[in-house]
Amino acid sequence: MLMTKTDVKPQAAFDKESLGQVVLVFQGGGALGAYQAGVYEAMQEVGLEPDWVIGTSIGAINASLIAGNAPGKRLARLQEFWRRVEHGPFRQMAAAAWGAGSMGSNAMTMAAGVDGFFQPNPWALMGAFMGTKMTMGSENAGYYSTAPLAKTLADLIDPGYLNAGKPRLTVGAANVQSGEMHYFDSRKAPLSIRHVMASGALPPAFPAIRIDGELYWDGGILSNTPVEAVFDDNPRRNGVVFTVHIWNPSGPEPDSIWKVMSRQKDLQYSSRAASHITRQKQIHRLRHVIAELAERLPPDLRNDPEIRELTAYGCLTRMHVVRLLAPPLAGEDHSKDIDFSPEGIRARWAAGYADTARVLAQAPWTHPYDPIEGFILHDASMGRMIKEG
Repeated sequence: MLMTKTDVKPQAAFDKESLGQVVLVFQGGGALGAYQAGVYEAMQEVGLEPDWVIGTSIGAINASLIAGNAPGKRLARLQEFWRRVEHGPFRQMAAAAWGAGSMGSNAMTMAAGVDGFFQPNPWALMGAFMGTKMTMGSENAGYYSTAPLAKTLADLIDPGYLNAGKPRLTVGAANVQSGEMHYFDSRKAPLSIRHVMASGALPPAFPAIRIDGELYWDGGILSNTPVEAVFDDNPRRNGVVFTVHIWNPSGPEPDSIWKVMSRQKDLQYSSRAASHITRQKQIHRLRHVIAELAERLPPDLRNDPEIRELTAYGCLTRMHVVRLLAPPLAGEDHSKDIDFSPEGIRARWAAGYADTARVLAQAPWTHPYDPIEGFILHDASMGRMIKEG
């Protein structure tokens, strides 16, 4: 059982009606996803269940465990998933033989895979030595097999709940041939475990997953922060969007090759978060400006068909975006996303719980804001608000 005790507790249960739509957005990031599970635990503790959960890669897996179970079973299913993928006693002993700290544990992950998640594909290793002379088929071309993950998800997900729309589930994947991002959405069509696995099929480690005749890879290749699915949704709705960033968009100058490799991953998988936010703030502000201008037009102009078409671009919906920035763990390096050690998983889960509990206690969406804004950002690091507006 994962222990997530902290001295910080969320405040009393929230009135969900006053919040509007509650959306939970998860990035991809392998073992770093344990932080997301802690975020959900803190939200559930105050009765703040999401209306919509969106994820990519490990974020899609966590999202499916939430959407694919009754509310009373969700936390237990998350706990069971992370228990299954953490290194057991024998793996820990073997990791210790490889080297001290996370280096040994991560070396074991690369050599032997992760129980309940992925295992080495010997045919891929043979193919690597034989070059282009050996083909395995598009759906087997990966260094590891994700058959263990398929079994784990089948054990832990109820297909009926997965498509019940309570909450709505969206997972992002990259179309291998077209190079386009695709969001599989339970509001549009039924989803299955294969859709979730497609979202996490990160090459060259994992093979592509075929859905309706098309091959898909991990959505993090194109957009690892799938919050764009919320901003582009139609019709738009008022709400609070919790977007959980497990890769740090900002950080210090790296002064060693190990730090360079770690920083490179953070930048790659944080998905240009700052530029996306700036663009969305501009768009939502313009929508509010158009709506305000339309209200000041005389009735005869407002009823003109051409004017109505133009003013339709206006919108007075408002989104509060709470961005939770996961803190780095002491001693972690560029291989932190394959740190499935029990210590690493527990530390990240506990951090996600504690950070979210602090943010919920502050309820930043109740803070003063400029009424012309349709997109209000609340940045939180280690549970402390560092930027709002």
